[in-house]
Parts: sequence; structure tokens; C-alpha cells
Amino acid sequence: MLKNIKKGMFPFLVGFSALSVSGSAAFYSVFGLSKLFAGASFEVIIMAGSLEVAKLVTASLLYQYWDEINKVLKYYLSVAVVILILITSMGIYGFLSSAYQDTFNQLTYVDNEKKFLQQKVDFYQQDVTRYEKELQQTLDNITSLSEARSVSIQVKDTSVAGGIRNTISTVDLRAAQDRLRIEEDKRKDVNLKRDIAVDSLRRYQGKILELDNNAEVAGELGPLKYLSNLTGYPMDKIINILLLVIIFVFDPLAVALVVAANFAWFQAFPRKKYKVNLYQEEVEVKPSTIYTEEDKKYKKHKKSPEEKKKIIKKLLEDRGGWNGNTDITQERIDEAYNQLTDDDEYTKTY
Repeated sequence: MLKNIKKGMFPFLVGFSALSVSGSAAFYSVFGLSKLFAGASFEVIIMAGSLEVAKLVTASLLYQYWDEINKVLKYYLSVAVVILILITSMGIYGFLSSAYQDTFNQLTYVDNEKKFLQQKVDFYQQDVTRYEKELQQTLDNITSLSEARSVSIQVKDTSVAGGIRNTISTVDLRAAQDRLRIEEDKRKDVNLKRDIAVDSLRRYQGKILELDNNAEVAGELGPLKYLSNLTGYPMDKIINILLLVIIFVFDPLAVALVVAANFAWFQAFPRKKYKVNLYQEEVEVKPSTIYTEEDKKYKKHKKSPEEKKKIIKKLLEDRGGWNGNTDITQERIDEAYNQLTDDDEYTKTY
């Protein structure tokens, strides 16, 4: 019993594999074709789905009844299956290429966004650099004016020893103070502008960093980018090669598995064959078995043709004829003998 269970499980396993591969191929093909003909997507889904079912049924039909089918019909169905495989492959290509194009469009959008943000970063970086130079120059001016305010001049004064006194010019002091206030105001203004530019620069740099860390898009196309950099070919060419490899394996494998499932099923559960014996009764043809030594010994002592014909003659006489003929002639005996098989000496196959 366990042996029979194992014997029956493998055809079911092959059949399940065939259904899973053919089902997924049909799904991708149907929706891929609907994307190619988006103007009538619902109608295309119905058409493609029926063709997918017909393809698998036709493949099974050709395998099971290859010898019985009319030659013209047989070759037409074979060509139809091949064409349907090509149509399915085209649908799978459309589905996968559309999925790639969506991801590629996202990547293109991200790249364009990064270029725009980089231009903003460069612009504000130049502003920061310019404001820093201007701020440094203002600080230098403030330092110079502070030093100028403390510079003294010598004037004659008889009231002091030596007759010379160091003092600061009132006019120069006021001018220096006015100039110093202007430079201080300028410093504050430049410093404020610089802070605004730095904030904008950091904001755009953060946006670029967020795009670079977008793991979803980068993870989807990361392997293709690596292959593109490794081989020197653009990603479009690499994805085309990959899709061609997939479609030339996908649906042909599905059809091959359907045929293999039919083969495995009939190997595990062979069809029963029937024949009509001399008494016009249908009897099951037992499968041939391996003879034992005793069977071989028995076969060596099988009756000769003359002995068989005598037995046939006696049977016909007992039944009163054969096939409605009461005349038992040698011709009828020979006719009955010629329709005997090796496994059953008194049966004929039809």
C-alpha cells in the first residue's frame, strides 16, 4: 500500500508543479498583454485567459491522442501551441518590462531631484563662501578702526614736562566711531545673511541625504547598477537580456511540465485496455508480466498450431458455429486461429 501511495504522489507532484508554473505564467502573460493593449485591457484579459487555458488543454490532447488525431489537425494544433507559447512569452515580457520601467522611472525622478537639489546646494554654498569673505573683511575693518581710534598724536603743551603731549584728535575720533558703527551694522547684516544661507544649505543637503538613503529604489535596482558598472553596458540592455532568458524558459517549461504530468499520470495509472473474445465478450487486457522459470517451462510445452485448430474446431461445434455461421469449414477455423493472441489463445483484439 505504501508503495502505491508513493507511486501516486509523484504524478500529483508533477501536476502541481505544472499548474503552479503555468498559472503564474498565465497571470503574468494576461496582465502583461493588458498593459500592451491598455485601450481594451478587460477584453484582452478575457481573450488571453481563454487562450492560456486552451494552450494547456491542447498540449495534453496532443500528448494523449497523438496517434489517433488527424494529421492536418495534429500539425495545426502543434503550430498553435508554439504560437501561443510565443504570445504568452510576449505577455510576460510586457509585464516584467512594465514593472522595471516603473522602478526605473522612480530612479530617474530621484536622480533628477538630486540634480536639482545639488544645484541649490551649489548656489547656497557660493553664498556662504561669499558672506564669509565679506564678514571677514568687515571684521578686519572693525579691527583697523578700533586700532585707529586708539592712535594718539603729539601736540605742544608747555604745561607738561618736555613741552609735548600725546592726545587724540576729536575729529578723527568721531569719524572712526561713525565708521565703526557702520561696520558693526554691516557685520550683523552679513552674519544674518550667512546664517540664512547656511540653514538653506543644510536643508538641501539633508534632502539629498534622504534620497541617497532611499533603500526601496536603491535596493530594487542595486544589482542592475552593479552589473552595469561591472560590464560597462547600460541597464536597459542588461534588463533586456535578463527578460529574454526568463521568457524563453518560463512558458516552455510550463507546457513541458503539463506534458510530463500526463506522462507521469499514465505511467502510474495506465489505461485499461479491452478486447473481444470469440464469444463477443469484452474482457480487460492484463499488462504483460515477467515470466518466471516455471512459466518459461510451461511455454515450451505450448500446443502446436494443429492442436490449437482442433480445439477451436471442437469449440465451434459445441457452440453451433461462429459469428452467425453454422458451417464449420477449415477456412473459418483458420480465420478464428489467426485472430488469437499469445496471452489468450481464445481471444481477439480490436
